[in-house]
Amino acid sequence: MLKSIAKASLLAAVLSMPLSYSAAQAEEKKDFKVCWSIYVGWMPWGYLQDSGIMKKWADKYGLDIEIVQINDYVESINQYTAGEYDGCSMTNMDALSIPAGGGIDTTALIVGDYSNGNDGIILKDKTELADIKGQTVNLVELSVSHYLLARALDTVDLSEKDLKVVNTSDADMIAAYATPDVTAVVTWNPLLSEIEAQPNANKVFDSAGIPGEIIDIMMVNTDTLADNPDFGKALVGAWYELMALMASDSEEGIAAKTAMAEASGTDLAGYDAQLATTKMFYTPKDAVDFTKSEDLPKTMKFVAEFLFDKGILGEGAPSPEFVGVSFPDGSVYGDKNNVKLRFDPSFMEMAAGGSL
Repeated sequence: MLKSIAKASLLAAVLSMPLSYSAAQAEEKKDFKVCWSIYVGWMPWGYLQDSGIMKKWADKYGLDIEIVQINDYVESINQYTAGEYDGCSMTNMDALSIPAGGGIDTTALIVGDYSNGNDGIILKDKTELADIKGQTVNLVELSVSHYLLARALDTVDLSEKDLKVVNTSDADMIAAYATPDVTAVVTWNPLLSEIEAQPNANKVFDSAGIPGEIIDIMMVNTDTLADNPDFGKALVGAWYELMALMASDSEEGIAAKTAMAEASGTDLAGYDAQLATTKMFYTPKDAVDFTKSEDLPKTMKFVAEFLFDKGILGEGAPSPEFVGVSFPDGSVYGDKNNVKLRFDPSFMEMAAGGSL
């Protein structure tokens, strides 16, 4: 899961985005670009481009939509925030901190999945989460791993002051764990599975313990979507056509997942194993129900407080409520005069109702 956020990159991204930014793409148009990076729940975007499913739906609405893979996750969000792309796959946390925190009005168009075990905490030669007290913990700082740690510590009445966090690249995590000095790591699949397979490794907490909090979403520019609703319809229509295939046992569905597996550097069995710890919303109804749940505002409050505590909720943010986040029932967490992140299930509802 390429969801790492290097501190310098993130702060530079947020601080460089003026709050008065006006998206250049906010106008009626026919050509669009969205970007994605490799992660189990985002592999469908590459397949949509390669298979022609996206083209079919774009043609239906007289549009041209290009789906571009970007190998650096943070860079993909930075480019979206700068207006280079009309949409980008990202987590709820990163959407709030980078584009929304930087003043770019962003809408959660497709709520695709949430991590349900893909992210976890591993201790060496210890079996209980409470044993993490006093240890040095290696993780990608200011990433969803850092958020997971904070939420996990809450469950055993500990906080970050009870341990020491060491920023460690995801590329170095497996090698770091193999050294005697490293006794605790927080990471994501496939790294998590590789480390957990070590004889002295014990997974003491994972994202299944905070279901629905690490959410993977196709975010789009709100103004662009408002001026070009067919753009949203085409993306949503293509997505759920592929979700139906993936959820089936058909030869076409297996072929699609096999292609996604190979594109992500694994085989079908490996990809299925990653899907098993990912709560995919294969139907638009499931995605809509999740987006309308009473738990989502609570989750975003947790996320905002974490980001504010780490100093990455937008330039000069005076409180966790600096950025407004709106929900389907019309409620807003944060500043109602600065709503920059919107959970709007209307396009997913069109798909659920068969009206695309």
